[in-house]
Amino acid sequence: MINMFLKAGIRTFVLLLVVAHSVLQVGSWTAANPAAAQSGGPAPGAAVTLPGFWDPKRRPERPDLTRITLIRFLTEIDYPPFNYAGPDGNPAGFNVDLARMICEELKVPCTIQMRRFDTVLDSLNDNRGDAVMASIAVTAQTRQRADFSDAYYRTPARFVARKDVVLDDVRPEQLEGREVAVVAGTAHEAFLKALFTEADLRTYASAELAREALRRGDVDLLFGDGISLAFWLNGTDSQGCCVFKGGPFTESRYFGEGVGIAVRRGNDTLRLAFNWALFRLWERGRFSDLWLRYFPIGPF
Repeated sequence: MINMFLKAGIRTFVLLLVVAHSVLQVGSWTAANPAAAQSGGPAPGAAVTLPGFWDPKRRPERPDLTRITLIRFLTEIDYPPFNYAGPDGNPAGFNVDLARMICEELKVPCTIQMRRFDTVLDSLNDNRGDAVMASIAVTAQTRQRADFSDAYYRTPARFVARKDVVLDDVRPEQLEGREVAVVAGTAHEAFLKALFTEADLRTYASAELAREALRRGDVDLLFGDGISLAFWLNGTDSQGCCVFKGGPFTESRYFGEGVGIAVRRGNDTLRLAFNWALFRLWERGRFSDLWLRYFPIGPF
């Protein structure tokens, strides 16, 4: 089994049960920041919670880019909103737009080719591309096949409830007797079984079925992938039924170390160039602007 993120709602991977959990530390980004204001973000004074992946006190050094004359990005065919074919058949999505922004920051020409998800790392290692932006989870298994840039997003786990469910917070004791939908055989189910033992779990064969059960009111809450849930809440399929409850859960032993840009092992020149470009995009507010464009209802 390839230990990467599979398609939304399926791209979760089963890990060993470890009784631990964590809540992600997120950064608070506002348009009062001059760089943020220039990026077209929210109105002044409007605080928007965004994932804080970079430490401003640990500024990466500008790398030597003289040896980088072209970057051939590989991405996958069908994982919206991250990667997909646009109406014109060309690559589109969050990862694609971010790749283009990285190329602009590095002032290096780039190409972007689409591949099936299960072939992207093989194509990288066969020198048919220089880097992969396809929402590949950084795990012990994927590190054996590629090196990775710093993480530029993580997939937190989140609870979602119907708007008519009264629940101040989501803690194990508060879910006693509550019916919680979760996809069977996933890391999310394992996490609930280890830490939310008083909840009444209702397992479903797919994320779509679990979401529909919540929308109909068959269950009180749903626990799953925060990215796909944010996409669902912001779309029409949810019919405005539901909202996030409680904070994000990001325990790496269940939900991975994050998503990075894959390069061939030993290609430190390109990896460090990506780290520098990602930091610069975040520092200037451009990453925040892109994130909010794709995720106006944030997964964090």
